[in-house]
Amino acid sequence: MDLNALALLVEIIDAGNLSRAANQLGMSRANVSKRLNHFERQLGAELLRRSTRQLEPTELGWQLYEHGRAIRHELMAAQESVQSLGKRLSGTVRLSVPSGFGQHTMSAWFIEFMTMYPAITLNVIFDNDIEDLIKGAVDFSIRVMAETPANAVAHSLGDVEYVACVTPALVSQYGMPHTLDQFRDLPLITSELTGQKLHAAGRAGAAGGTRPIRPRLMSANFFFLRDAILQGLGVGLVPRYMVERDLAAGTLLQLPLPPQDLAFLRTTMYLLYMPARYQTRAFTTLVAFLRDKAAGR
Repeated sequence: MDLNALALLVEIIDAGNLSRAANQLGMSRANVSKRLNHFERQLGAELLRRSTRQLEPTELGWQLYEHGRAIRHELMAAQESVQSLGKRLSGTVRLSVPSGFGQHTMSAWFIEFMTMYPAITLNVIFDNDIEDLIKGAVDFSIRVMAETPANAVAHSLGDVEYVACVTPALVSQYGMPHTLDQFRDLPLITSELTGQKLHAAGRAGAAGGTRPIRPRLMSANFFFLRDAILQGLGVGLVPRYMVERDLAAGTLLQLPLPPQDLAFLRTTMYLLYMPARYQTRAFTTLVAFLRDKAAGR
């Protein structure tokens, strides 16, 4: 089998169409199409179904793609081993992390990692956009979500638990709520997404004529929300990691809500990467490090 043609097939499927593959390979579209057609004639089988907008691999096309990708990864791993022989572990890893958890917790992890591996360069993006991963702008992403993308490899880093918390002074003013429904009479501080989940969970008050739970302050910036909660502007409904130290110090009190009241807010943090991309030693080392840190090892 022509291994160069097999590598071309992998490039075409990864790119999604002939024009993009040609651009990435520095070839003309006509030349890419000609080489693909020649490969199919050699095999006596169709590998890609063409349309005006996209290419759809046949069953054989997918099988050869998996084999070709595995071969490419092994060759790249061998090349990296030769280049790094006798040298410190090096390379660049691009990743994106959630703005809240990333700044609050993971920043210290990255500093520890870079102290351990001084020849590795990290390019860290703090945002909540999954498109960076899909478009190939980063090597992997860490995201908090209910469902992971079907085309990505996902490793769970654990659940994200939400807590209701308040300053002692605010408890003196409003009393101690014992159910989430009692939040209808309190100024609430939370994220816009949590506000939407409150609505979806039936807390909006449309049924039965009850008043909705209306947040007084909403933001995607959990540091801003935490500051507002500490200033006594309202009751907070935020991830536990954001207020863990404040709860331990007693500057905030956790409201004794039944666990089922906040169960609908629980999400999971995932480490996501695309299977088609080559994983360098720097990449795999960082991923293993982060999974260990998340597990509390």
